[in-house]
Amino acid sequence: MVRQQGHARSLDVIAAQRSRRRSPTATATATATATAPPPDEANTRAGDDSRSSSSTSSPAPADNEESDFFPAGNDSQSSLGVPNLQDMQVADDECLPPINRLPNEILISIFAKLSQSSDILHVMLTCKRWARNSVDILWHRPACTTWDKHSSICQTLGVQNPYFHYRDFIRRLNLAALADKVNDGSVMPLAVCNRVERLTLTNCKGLTDSGLTALIQNSNHLSALDISGDEQITETSIYAIAEHCPRLQGLNVSSCTRIAPDSMVRLAENCRYIKRLKLNDCHQLTDEAILAFAEHCPNILEIDLHQCRLIQNEPITALLAKGRSLRELRLANCELIDDGAFLSLPPNKTYEHLRILDLTSCTRLTDRAVEKIIDVAPRLRNLVLAKCRNITDAAVFAISRLGKNLHYVHLGHCGHLTDEAVKRLVHCCNRIRYIDLGCCTHLTDDSVTRLATLPKLKRIGLVKCANITDESVYALAKANMRLRSRRDADGNIIHGEHYTSSHSSLERVHLSYCTNLTLRSIIRLLNSCPRLTHLSLTGVQAFLREDLEAFSRDAPQEFTEHQRQVFCVFSGQGVLGLRRYLNSERDFAELRGPLPGEPHQQPGHPGYAVTANTAPASHAQTLGDGAFDDGEPDVVDDDDGLEDGSEMAIDTQPLMGPLPGLGTDGQASAAPPVPPPPPQPPFLSGPVYQHTAIPGEQLSRPGPSSAVLPRVLGSDEEEDGNEVMDMAPAGPSASTASTAALDPPHEYALNPSLSRNRQASGASPVPVEPGASTASVPGPFQGHSTSSGTSGATAYENFGQNDGDGNGFA
Repeated sequence: MVRQQGHARSLDVIAAQRSRRRSPTATATATATATAPPPDEANTRAGDDSRSSSSTSSPAPADNEESDFFPAGNDSQSSLGVPNLQDMQVADDECLPPINRLPNEILISIFAKLSQSSDILHVMLTCKRWARNSVDILWHRPACTTWDKHSSICQTLGVQNPYFHYRDFIRRLNLAALADKVNDGSVMPLAVCNRVERLTLTNCKGLTDSGLTALIQNSNHLSALDISGDEQITETSIYAIAEHCPRLQGLNVSSCTRIAPDSMVRLAENCRYIKRLKLNDCHQLTDEAILAFAEHCPNILEIDLHQCRLIQNEPITALLAKGRSLRELRLANCELIDDGAFLSLPPNKTYEHLRILDLTSCTRLTDRAVEKIIDVAPRLRNLVLAKCRNITDAAVFAISRLGKNLHYVHLGHCGHLTDEAVKRLVHCCNRIRYIDLGCCTHLTDDSVTRLATLPKLKRIGLVKCANITDESVYALAKANMRLRSRRDADGNIIHGEHYTSSHSSLERVHLSYCTNLTLRSIIRLLNSCPRLTHLSLTGVQAFLREDLEAFSRDAPQEFTEHQRQVFCVFSGQGVLGLRRYLNSERDFAELRGPLPGEPHQQPGHPGYAVTANTAPASHAQTLGDGAFDDGEPDVVDDDDGLEDGSEMAIDTQPLMGPLPGLGTDGQASAAPPVPPPPPQPPFLSGPVYQHTAIPGEQLSRPGPSSAVLPRVLGSDEEEDGNEVMDMAPAGPSASTASTAALDPPHEYALNPSLSRNRQASGASPVPVEPGASTASVPGPFQGHSTSSGTSGATAYENFGQNDGDGNGFA
């Protein structure tokens, strides 16, 4: 840093010397100019003989021009028609390179597109102007991912008289990656940062009130704070937050069980701008704390009260009645809530903003509460009623009134539901993406056959639906081959011409403990759903084979011996390996053949088959009233002005390239036939329509496309928790989500002999990298966060849990 200051001083000295430096010729010229006659007399002399005029009429050099432009104080060159620089009146800006003419705002916008910190560092070392415009970007969110980086940042912040005041540039601090090493001493050097807006200290179990209070006292700009899992934090820190953070909008104190309810009341009174509040597992909180937030924080968008077992009806009614824009309410395992929480709402009032409602394990709720919820929240998108064992078909009939607004519905363990309820739901809500009917033991193949017609279905849970058979799986596979209308080059529908396409949207299918399933139906499902990334078949006797276990994930360590023996879950590369193996082994050739009554020619894998027949009349009836429309957008506009990120992107681009598959002869089939091209427009020949192509090299000049683009981070979908029998709550709540990293891509050994030694050696041919649960909150709190997940034994078929927000805000 000292070297940079010395360099800066040397540049200033050189500039001053050059501005004062004058040559003898320039000095004489300046002296002559000083003794020149008045303007009128000079003009008279110039009119007599302009060519013989003396040097007294020559202009003096400007301070920013070299004296070489004025040779010997003689203006004879000007009299010969050669203009000098002064005569041209060239501005200083026109002498600068083009990059130096850009305003600071443009430079900052360009530098912000650099994704690598090393690139921004090189920009800072280019010149002082670039350094001033890029230092903010580099220090906006310093990476405290390792202990060495953290120590370097703390050392830089402690430098006396730095070239830049780095502490003023830091807006986000995230120490979650160093949670096991963070204590009060490691955060004290960061207390000088007085402009932090987002602070993440997840699972820092060594952090106490003294360290957190030191960070909070200078953070009056703080808008998001995540201290979930910090077990030593007490109400002392909450009082400090209430006093010093009036702009707070997001707070996550999940699992902070030592916080007194009175401190949360003070927080609600002082921090009135709170929008997102997560109080998961704060079982000590009472109604007074939640009532305070409902009274003083009318702008709450999301509130999570998972496992707040002391909460009763009154706070829930107040949150809904007084909240202006509440869009997400999670009440999982709030066992004291009953129908009165919703039946007490004001009559003739609707809550248009409410999109997500999680009532998992609210066992006291009945059909009356569900009917009231649908009446007051007609635009619900995600509804979770898992383990609400008292609801019946009447509740599902009420849910059907949501129509196209409903995307996600979880009805697991609702054992009173029948096929009639599913029929009504499919008929009215044709935009369902995720549905879980696990442990609904009264459902039969009739329900699954109807569910298969949902055009945008991505995930389906049928765990322990013991009545379903291969017919249900065939329906799921067959529904993916849809009949599409052909279009011409202009996009117009060609009447009478159709083609079948594999428009499979299924990604995750949960069929554990469906004991009537066979290998034939699963092979058909694998070959009909190219996007399938998760298939659970735990307890299915047909898959308890050593050769197929090679592609299954390993059972969690905490499972019992019986659970290990029946565990069978395929995910990620395991699904691809299983499909490849079943399609290549001769032992399964007969199972890959057509079913009795089917045409002998069956495609080996999804593709396109052109037909010239008219679409059958029964096709539209199969999809019900809400038939799939190719031109219909996948996203439903909320019309509420909230960029809440709840519009889920579905039906991504189809997979390119052939997928593994077989023909009827048991051998690998070739790629499916490609549809013929659409009719070509008429070719117009003649001199009017002819033109000369421009050579390619004339068009290859640098443009905006040559700029460095930012690196786009893909958000890998988190895997479900390992399956277990009735050991954890179900639902999309990310607060208790237990996830595992997607299996890394690698080649699978297809030799069955290797898998037979799997149990004896204890080695798994499919390594699984366990990962922590990570999620982000939409809106103004987007960013990275890390939260602790529960063990694999506590996740039971929570296939949709990542649709909710994560624990962290920063």
